[in-house]
Amino acid sequence: MSTPQSVNLVLLPGLLNDARLWQHQVETLSSIARVVVADITRSDTIAALAADVLEQAPDGPFVLAGLSMGGYVALEVMRQAPERVLALALLDTSARADTPEATAGRHTLMALAETDFPAVTQTLLPKLLHPAHVGVAAIADPVREMAARIGKDAFARQQRAIMSRIDSRPSLHLIQCPTLLLCGREDKVTPLEVHEEMQALIPGASLTIIEHCGHLSALEQPAAVSAALRKCLQEL
Repeated sequence: MSTPQSVNLVLLPGLLNDARLWQHQVETLSSIARVVVADITRSDTIAALAADVLEQAPDGPFVLAGLSMGGYVALEVMRQAPERVLALALLDTSARADTPEATAGRHTLMALAETDFPAVTQTLLPKLLHPAHVGVAAIADPVREMAARIGKDAFARQQRAIMSRIDSRPSLHLIQCPTLLLCGREDKVTPLEVHEEMQALIPGASLTIIEHCGHLSALEQPAAVSAALRKCLQEL
């Protein structure tokens, strides 16, 4: 069995997020794991993004954690290379396919991005963050900065990938590795009920609820998320 120091941890950001989302986790967990934050901006399907992740991942097995869109990609990694994943963490995400309403909203944002990309982030912030965090510069500014770095072209690729994702629920029973589900109590994008649904379908999955937290838990309540991931790593 691997010693804690030899474990590889691959972190997958969400839509319009980059490595900054996981800054606290990288800093906190690097003492017990080799941490890699994958780039999931290059392709425009979830299957291709999962292949991108597998190319970026260290050789051999790894622990995989994905938040939001990163969770969609993580579930596809589980279909493409389940033997590579020692443990899985799905944060503020869903196994469901996109709804027609959500897809329509994505098309609206993609059109807005062509004329006023910063307005996309301003539109998303109240959905992504706990109401108490929207006006907190230390939380909201990194969201704006990540989006600006990623830009509208990668945003469009990510949205196309999200809109075309499959319903992962029929394959959840095939997940055999230890699985952590984590959700912000006030997550408006992927609420608690979709995590409870995944918990019922993934054998032995555990569920952690983060209080006073919206959709971007790794950024909003970084210490609590890092503690949950540390526990996951230490239990290997």
